[in-house]
Amino acid sequence: MLGLLAFGGALPVAVARAGAPHVVTFEGVATQLAPTSGAAQRFETLGAVFDELRAAGVDRLVLAGALTRPAFDPARLDAVTADLLPGLMAAMHGGDDGLLRHVIAMFEGQGFAVIGAHEVVPELTATPGLLAGPDPDAATEADMTRALAILAALGPLDVGQGAVVSGGLCLGIETLQGTDAMLRFVAATPAGLKPEGGVLVKAPKPGQDLRVDMPAIGPDTVRAAAGAGLSAIVVAAGQVLLLDRAALLAAAGDAGITLLARAI
Repeated sequence: MLGLLAFGGALPVAVARAGAPHVVTFEGVATQLAPTSGAAQRFETLGAVFDELRAAGVDRLVLAGALTRPAFDPARLDAVTADLLPGLMAAMHGGDDGLLRHVIAMFEGQGFAVIGAHEVVPELTATPGLLAGPDPDAATEADMTRALAILAALGPLDVGQGAVVSGGLCLGIETLQGTDAMLRFVAATPAGLKPEGGVLVKAPKPGQDLRVDMPAIGPDTVRAAAGAGLSAIVVAAGQVLLLDRAALLAAAGDAGITLLARAI
């Protein structure tokens, strides 16, 4: 039986449509799905979450969607969560990758096999090739190569799933604030400092566990890239989620933006 911990955004909905999972939601976390049990769980009572999943016969588990720091009341901790909390707190000091690996290990330690959303819905990622827009020109290829080199250099520091390069110049690096914030920053770059066109590259950090932290783009990403004056978006084939794919491709076509999946 497939289980789904559903957080914010479109990704949990795509998984639910494809996999008919047992859905668990959490109080204080906005999601488009209703919990199968009829009641949302709390992060302070993970023991109840584990019990619900086992009672439903769940053996495979997807953690999907956007999650900001949730409200947490220490007075409501159950015994299971109290035992897990020291390890979680220590993992929080190791960066996002370390924390997510710890969360995966925590669920696996309870007997659940954690899998990625793309394993349930393979069409969420792309095979190598041109997805929309014109073929990339030499300038696009050069900017893409430069952006990939930048991301490869920063990846070991747990920084960056995206970069913008134009005319060989790095105009933006994705940090904790996310892709949209980076593209707003690029859009605000004075014209005299920004060459025409440019490429947004999205790719995972080296060694990143893609089961719960795969980079993603959607229609809003395309529109933001167009608003920043970019001419192309390049994603790592099989390693970046394409959310609302039909609308994403339509947005790229409408904007005349090259959308390319590249094996990396």
